[in-house]
Amino acid sequence: MLSAFIPIWLLTALGYLTARFNLVGAGAADVEAVLGRFVFRVAMPASLFGMLARANLHALANTSIVAFGASSLAACGLGLALSTRVFGRDVPDGAVVGMASGYVNSANLGIPVAIQVLGNAVFLSTVILFNTVLVTPIVLTLMGLSSESAPGVRQRLRSIALLPVHNPIIIASACGALVSGTHVHVPADVSSALSLLGGAAVPTALITLGMSLHVDKAAGPGLSETRTRSSLLAEALTSLALKTALQPVLAYLLARYALGLSAHDVLAVTLCAALPTAQNVFIYASEYALDTAFARNAVILSTVVSMAGLWTVVALLK
Repeated sequence: MLSAFIPIWLLTALGYLTARFNLVGAGAADVEAVLGRFVFRVAMPASLFGMLARANLHALANTSIVAFGASSLAACGLGLALSTRVFGRDVPDGAVVGMASGYVNSANLGIPVAIQVLGNAVFLSTVILFNTVLVTPIVLTLMGLSSESAPGVRQRLRSIALLPVHNPIIIASACGALVSGTHVHVPADVSSALSLLGGAAVPTALITLGMSLHVDKAAGPGLSETRTRSSLLAEALTSLALKTALQPVLAYLLARYALGLSAHDVLAVTLCAALPTAQNVFIYASEYALDTAFARNAVILSTVVSMAGLWTVVALLK
């Protein structure tokens, strides 16, 4: 499983070195912002459209995904509630914390781990589908809220209803699901072009994540640093505990005792729930000008801690 983590660390380190040694020019912060927008508005929509266009949406109708989905939504919801009620964040920044608390790195890390432990990535494909179809639209809609816009109730409701329409991630996902549901054939040349473009999403996101380690430090205090150090630490540790401890434990309890799944399915559900926070959280926070420092730290810390968590799950359940 360690080999699954190595590419993530290498690309993140490359991003840091790129900014540290000024390999992209003087405006490293501007380059980071441009790369983040490229991932969010171009590469990731292409990847999600292609994935959903080829997906079988009926895969969501299985018992195993119920256990995983419930644990994921519970961790996200609890992270959002604690962030807004206890740590005093507004809803958009609270959505960043919520997503960091329960949105797993199911693609570039989850797939190699699943193949190594489970022998295949069948259940991971269902997890990716669940995250794309259900979790992502909800979280992005919350991130897009602004307390300063649409002051009237009717105007605010209209603004909330129109948020998904202006979001390329949600639009691409909806179009991909529509293509899958109607069995429309995507021309091979178009599909190949989308695959090439979508393949740039994960490595570019990791490079951007690595660049932020240097750029944010050089730029001075960020959004997170306007609060007390103790409050930031408490919130970070709370989110980390939700992601790396509560979510897999809850997934295990639901899979084994509430749903009575087989031993292999219990392992698959728990293993997927123990995966770290996806780098998408950082990209989304960057796009909406939210707390990128918290998102970045959540991705890095959960990835480190999850190495022990994943090994523990395998040792106990396999």
